[in-house]
Amino acid sequence: MDKLRVSGNSRFLEHQDGRPFFYLGDTAWELFHALNREEALLYLRNRAEKGFTAIQAVVLAELNGLTEPNAYGHLPLENKDPTRPVEAYFEQVDFIVRQANQLGLYIAMLPTWGSWAVNAWNAQPIFTLETARQYGQFLGRRYCDNAIIWVLGGDRPADGEVEVWRAMAEGLSAGDGEAHLMTFHPCGGGSSSRWVHNESWLDFNMIQSGHGRPFQTNWRMIDDDYARQPIKPTLDGEPCYENHPVGFNRKNWRFTDYHVRCASYWSVFHGGCGVTYGCHDIWMMHAPNRQRGSFSFNYWYESLNLPGAGQMRYLRRLMESRPYQSRIPDQSVIVGSPSLLPDHMAATRDGCTGQKDATYLMVYTPLHRRVTAETSWIASERLNAWWYDPRDGCAFQHAADVENTGRLAADTPDHPGYDWVLVVDGASCGYPPPGQCGRMRENL
Repeated sequence: MDKLRVSGNSRFLEHQDGRPFFYLGDTAWELFHALNREEALLYLRNRAEKGFTAIQAVVLAELNGLTEPNAYGHLPLENKDPTRPVEAYFEQVDFIVRQANQLGLYIAMLPTWGSWAVNAWNAQPIFTLETARQYGQFLGRRYCDNAIIWVLGGDRPADGEVEVWRAMAEGLSAGDGEAHLMTFHPCGGGSSSRWVHNESWLDFNMIQSGHGRPFQTNWRMIDDDYARQPIKPTLDGEPCYENHPVGFNRKNWRFTDYHVRCASYWSVFHGGCGVTYGCHDIWMMHAPNRQRGSFSFNYWYESLNLPGAGQMRYLRRLMESRPYQSRIPDQSVIVGSPSLLPDHMAATRDGCTGQKDATYLMVYTPLHRRVTAETSWIASERLNAWWYDPRDGCAFQHAADVENTGRLAADTPDHPGYDWVLVVDGASCGYPPPGQCGRMRENL
C-alpha cells in the first residue's frame, strides 16, 4: 500500500498516484490492547469486507492501558516509561498493522490516549517534551514502511499544552522521514483546528461531534474548518456511535443506524474528506472476560454487523461514483432549505464555487419530503435524476434525459426509511447509476 498525501486543492486526501482516498474510518480504540490475534483478524476482515479504509486504534490505550496487560500478558511500557517500550507488546501491534495493511486498511494510529499526555479530565500524564519526542521517534522508525496515518490527541483538549503534541509530532516525523499524514483527535464538541490548525505538522483537521444528543449540528463545525486559512481537509472523526446511549445515560434510547447516517452525510456533504463510523460496544472491545467501560449492551463481536456499519460503504460508493476531487459543498443548490434539526438537508456538487459548471449535484434529505434542486448550477441542457437509498446502496431513475429548466422538484420515494439522496447529472456526462453497486430499482 502506498503512502497518502493531501490533494492539490488542499481539500481531500489521495494516493501518491492521484487516486482519491475516501477516509472511511472505524473506531477501534482498544484494538491493540484488548484483542488476541484471532480476534483481531476477525475484526479486520469484517471491516475490510464492509469497505472501510482506515482503522482508528490507540497504542497506549485509554482503559487501563498502562497497567492492564494485552491479550498475551504484556504491558506496553516498563514502569510507565515512554522511553522503555516492551518489545513483546509491540510485536502484537506489528502483527495487527501488517494484517490490516494486507487487507487494504490504513491504521489511523494514536500513539497515546490524551489522558497519558496532558493534564485534563482525570489525566495521569507520563510524558515530558523530551520523552514525547523520543517515543514519537520510536514509533516513526518502527512503522515508517507501513500504511499509517498518525493521529495525535486522543479525546482531550490541548489548552496550554500543545508543546507535548508538537514534540511527539517532531519525533514521528524524524522517525519516519515525514512519510505519513498527521491529524489530531479532539475532545467531544471540538475540532483540532481550535488548538493546532496552524501547526506545520497538521495535515488535516478532525472534529468530534460526539454523543451528547441526537442530531448534532456537526455540519457547522465542518463549515468552520472548511472556511479556515490555510486550507486543510477536515472530517468528523467521531460522530455519534451506533448503539451508544444518548447523553451517556444508559436509561436513554440508543443511537441507531439512522442517526449515524444523518451525521455522516451531513458532514461529508458539507465538505468533509471522509467520516468515521463507531459502535459503542466495539471501540472498547467489550467481551465476557473484559467488562470494559460502562453501559455497553452487546459484546463486540455481536455488534460487528449492526446495520450502520454495513451502510457506510454506500456513502463511500456514492462519493466515488462521481468526479471526486472537484467536489464542493454548495447549499445554494437547495431551494428553500430547512435548517432546523432533524430537518437539515445538505448539498454537494462538483465544479468551482460561484460558477455554473457542475456535471452533477447531490442533495441529502433526512426526512420524506419534496426536494427542489437548483439545477442551473449544472452546465448541461438535459438532465438525468436518481434517488439513491443510503440503507442499501440501490438507485432508481427519477427522470431520464429531461430538459434542464433551472430547477428540478422530486418527491422522496414512498418506501420504508426516512432519508434519501437526490442525485442529478448532466445527461451528456454518461454517469452510471449512483453508487456503482450494479443494482437499480425499477420501482419502489
